[in-house]
Amino acid sequence: MDPRSRHEKLDDALRRVGDHSPFLAGLVKRHPDIVQRLHAAGLSDTIASGLDEARGEDVGRMLRVQRQIVSLATGLADLAGIASFEEVVSQLSAFADHALDLAIRSAILERAPGEEPRGMAALALGKHGSRELNYSSDIDPILIFDPGTLPHRTREEPVEAAVRITRRVLELLQNRDADGYVFRVDLRLRPSPEASPLALPIDAALSYYESAALPWERAAFIRARAAAGDVALGTEFLEAIRPFVWRRSLDFGAVQEIRQISRRIRDHFAQSQMLGPGYDLKRGRGGIREIEFFAQIHQLIHGGREPALRAPATLDALQALGEAGRIDPQTARDLALAYRLYRTIEHRLQMVDDLQTHRLPKDADALTNVARLHGLSDGDALVDLLQPHVERVGAVYDGLDGDAEERMPMEAEKLEAALAEAGFDDPAAARLRIETMREGKSRSLRTGVAQQALEAMLPTLVRALGKAPAPQEALSRFEDLVAGLPSAINLFRLLQARPALARALIDVLSHAPTLSQALGRRPALLDGLIDATALEPPPSVEVLVAELAHGERSENYELLLDRVRQMVGERRFALGVQLIEAASDPIEVGHGYARVAEAALDVLARATVAEFEAAHGKVPGGELIVIALGRLGGGALTHASDLDIVYLFSGDIMTESDGARPLGATTYFNRLAQRVSAALSVSTAAGPLYEVDTRLRPSGTQGPLAVSIESFERYQRESAWTWEHMALTRARPLFGSPPARGAVQRIIDDILQQERDDSSLTADVVKMRGDIARHKPPSSAFDVKLVEGGLVDCEFTVHLLQLRHRRGLSPRLRVAMRALAEDGLIDPALIGAHELLTRLLVTQRLVSPASAEPPPASRDLVARSCGEPDWPALVKGYESAKMLVRSEWIRAAGIA
Repeated sequence: MDPRSRHEKLDDALRRVGDHSPFLAGLVKRHPDIVQRLHAAGLSDTIASGLDEARGEDVGRMLRVQRQIVSLATGLADLAGIASFEEVVSQLSAFADHALDLAIRSAILERAPGEEPRGMAALALGKHGSRELNYSSDIDPILIFDPGTLPHRTREEPVEAAVRITRRVLELLQNRDADGYVFRVDLRLRPSPEASPLALPIDAALSYYESAALPWERAAFIRARAAAGDVALGTEFLEAIRPFVWRRSLDFGAVQEIRQISRRIRDHFAQSQMLGPGYDLKRGRGGIREIEFFAQIHQLIHGGREPALRAPATLDALQALGEAGRIDPQTARDLALAYRLYRTIEHRLQMVDDLQTHRLPKDADALTNVARLHGLSDGDALVDLLQPHVERVGAVYDGLDGDAEERMPMEAEKLEAALAEAGFDDPAAARLRIETMREGKSRSLRTGVAQQALEAMLPTLVRALGKAPAPQEALSRFEDLVAGLPSAINLFRLLQARPALARALIDVLSHAPTLSQALGRRPALLDGLIDATALEPPPSVEVLVAELAHGERSENYELLLDRVRQMVGERRFALGVQLIEAASDPIEVGHGYARVAEAALDVLARATVAEFEAAHGKVPGGELIVIALGRLGGGALTHASDLDIVYLFSGDIMTESDGARPLGATTYFNRLAQRVSAALSVSTAAGPLYEVDTRLRPSGTQGPLAVSIESFERYQRESAWTWEHMALTRARPLFGSPPARGAVQRIIDDILQQERDDSSLTADVVKMRGDIARHKPPSSAFDVKLVEGGLVDCEFTVHLLQLRHRRGLSPRLRVAMRALAEDGLIDPALIGAHELLTRLLVTQRLVSPASAEPPPASRDLVARSCGEPDWPALVKGYESAKMLVRSEWIRAAGIA
């Protein structure tokens, strides 16, 4: 390349960076030497010398600085056109290998100095595995280890060592500090991520992939490679599971699996299908994922017999398939051209603010900013550039599934016959409902496209409805749902592509009024069920926090509130569907509700604190602490649970904040607590979040919202009622720095360990239970909380014994009860009784929110959720549980 041409192109790229990319512009200021080197040398040499000079003893800081260097060099070379797309993604992927390898080696040597860092390998999957990483990609490795060779400490099991090493790898790569982060690491592609350790023993991993792996994992391993750590170990593993990925014979079932993958991806993220502002380059119709799946489907079909087709990289795979005649060569060229363009524009989107985004901005100015970063005049020019490629890719992808589509009859007599065959007791009434939808009177059904989508979806819908306990009622509710939508096209396409989703929707409409109402307010909740993980327990609180907080630095406070409400709403809806579909134990669903709430509290409290500090500064030496009580403290919520919380603060109450509008410490933290409560409870355009109950604070509603730690301790020691100490048995500090939460926890523990006069304690507890019975009687025999022998009696029994004996002092009732049972203080059978009552409560909150006996059509569903074969068996178990609880309460309280 002509040197002068290189300089001109780089100077033009630098100008665009200064005008349109705050992220890269900041790196230019931090690393001017990289810019100078890029003028004089190629991308590879610039990165190599830059990485070498950035070496240092602090591995975490070194990798973060190196990441800045790689991002800047590749970004400028990309924008200037002096490096090809393939070279750019190869450099980004090579750095991911380097960073992951160094993190693994460092983590091993920290635990076993002087040992050879061997015995653990990182298998790169996705774009990392195919060396096609983008600027803001996660990496999705699977970590495997050999227990026989992995160095570990004396008296440390290899599995423990591997998990600790993995956690240190995660810290080194994804913890944020002043130098940013290296990579976000997602380990959820490993087998059974909710139950398996972070790193898998190689024999266990081999056993899984040889016997229990899922169909989608075949496609994932097309792009797998041993990328870091003990590469020989990783290569040996991949060679061993090669028959799992590449099957020489393709049976009919495998073809159906591939087609189902195709249909799911075609209709994924339907709201982002239309090209224009907001279009999702990755998931949209005619986008990146369709190209990748087009190639992978043909690789899975033919790669077992043709090793030349097993190329991991998408461009290489398309070329190999075209040359082998497995796809039309011109189609291969068209898709490759589109892929390079899409990935390049994806890079432009991510260069602006270093965000992991694939979606064109909806805002016109932001879209124009991306276009000009690419060298175009405005956002319209960018859309025009993409349009022919999107149309071509979409048409090619549509051709994957050429099967004739089933249709419901148009003639009244034939339609009624089909409905009767499907299971409708009154096919004539059902026919009238369908004909009403076909008339297109509601706004969501007026267009020809909507009617076409309706006809394509109807067979799937009718089959699902026919299996409902009351098909006619479910069809009526479905019609009401559709009538309330501005457009039903995306919903229909989604249901057609996902028959299982149609069945789940009908189950929701048939059994769960709470979820039906939520869906009526926000039909997009159904989209969240597309993800295969939607019917799995939510991840850890830490992972949920990262998920909810992602991108918070780039958006204003109100947008964050909206986004958290949307994401929490999707999570809670999915948990409710898990319950209705019997995909999860209601107790685990309750734990999932609690984890989601904890993560929402953490993210919103942190954002609120930052917003408040921007106006009022910080109180020197002070911070806000949030204590969870009640069901949140116990880590087990229902769909309808309030959040019982208490606000404390640390530091000197006589100090003032140091901001532009200073406040005294007490005023500061009380106003801040009000803001946090509002962030958790105020409804926004995205809907409601949680009801917040702060009445358990010192002095109740008469006292200040937030009190100092010292005041809290003094009140609990000198003035608190017995019921307030009962509440403390489920207290758990959730928000605040670790030292502050630790200090509060020590106070709680100390108070709960106080000796008490047993007669006074028992009398107080018995009186409280009597007051509840008088002032808040059960609403029905199925008011599982308030009936005699219900959850309140069970909880009072546990709390009385906890305070009396100072044993089993865990906020989680299951843990507390096990400890009490081990000491002979309760009948061990009480644990099972409590679990049955809890399952019934969690299920009732969705099926029968008013705590009445469930409707007849839903009773077997409730029984199944509670682990019983049918409704009579559940009723019998319920009566037995209540008798046992009441007996234990009477025994503990000494009631005659």
